[in-house]
Amino acid sequence: MERHRARLALLASTQLIVALDYNIVYVALPGIGTALGFGPSSVQWVVSAYSVGLGGLLLFGGRAVDRLGARRMFMTGLALYGAASLAGGLASGAGMLVAARAVQGAGGALLTPATLTLIYRGFAEGPARNKALGAWGMAGSAGLAAGSLLGGVLTNYLGWEWVFFVNVPLALACALAAPRLLPADPARAPGSFDVPGAALATAASALLVLGLASGPDAGWASARAAGSLAAGAVLLAVLIAVEARTRDPLIPLRLARGRGLATTMIVIAVFQGTLGGGYYILTSYLQPVLGYSALEAGLAFLPLTLVCMLAALTITPVVLGRWGIRTTLAVSTAGTGAGIAAMVAGTTAGGGFWTLLPAASSGACSAASRS
Repeated sequence: MERHRARLALLASTQLIVALDYNIVYVALPGIGTALGFGPSSVQWVVSAYSVGLGGLLLFGGRAVDRLGARRMFMTGLALYGAASLAGGLASGAGMLVAARAVQGAGGALLTPATLTLIYRGFAEGPARNKALGAWGMAGSAGLAAGSLLGGVLTNYLGWEWVFFVNVPLALACALAAPRLLPADPARAPGSFDVPGAALATAASALLVLGLASGPDAGWASARAAGSLAAGAVLLAVLIAVEARTRDPLIPLRLARGRGLATTMIVIAVFQGTLGGGYYILTSYLQPVLGYSALEAGLAFLPLTLVCMLAALTITPVVLGRWGIRTTLAVSTAGTGAGIAAMVAGTTAGGGFWTLLPAASSGACSAASRS
């Protein structure tokens, strides 16, 4: 029993690192932009590079977990995280920092499927697995909310470099504990990795993000914005054509014909696209619009952090066991939407902390949705 608890603590801590790193840099962006010479629009690549690395390689990471083993990829992902975090904190230029963030995303693309695989293999279906998924969801939700809080504290007292340095000891501790707490991997499974599919998916994601980021400043009809979006769309079409002809594709197109999976993917995309972007928008509103310092902006996320952690640890396992996944997802997603609406209503030029406080109610719902 004690070993199971220690294993769950390790897996939840790793998910916390992945989620934390997604938005810990938000409140540090003004300082990063000034120190490394980013422009007003280019500084968002500190965030986008991580997203492209994580999202573009996530399918490839799942394939690597299946082929090479969950524990092996778990430790590889942690090594990438630690090394890239150290490089990010030591970065002396914009290009080096963006590259480090992309490598961090690649580490997350290995860690996320590895962690979920280890949960499903290591905990019996029913209450034990529900509790494990609840802890995993708590760590993810708390990491998203606490990232801005911790980022504000570190930036204010130690400097922006420490939003990267903080990951190094966390990743090292988890990597050292993994061989003792996680079961050995089975024999390597046969099959290909579909490297062309992974490369096309990542390149298409990067071009689409570049086009969307360039549009507001350069103009949507500009060569940089329109050209990047067009090239990204072409690569997506090529990806579909390649996957349709690959013997062991990274994206089995036949699965898209199933209504259940297609619906699930759409729900996940909408949920992650709205909630993930919400933290960035809210942080940007608190600092440039309301004039909050990095510390004040970080502390504004404290209610949301506490609600996320409490809900994921106490409420989510209960409702998953009583309602099932489908009903829990429907109710929690609707509640998250209501919380975002409350946040939008509170983000006015004359607003402040108290007008945003009702949005903390979305934390309970987002914690359940992530689980």
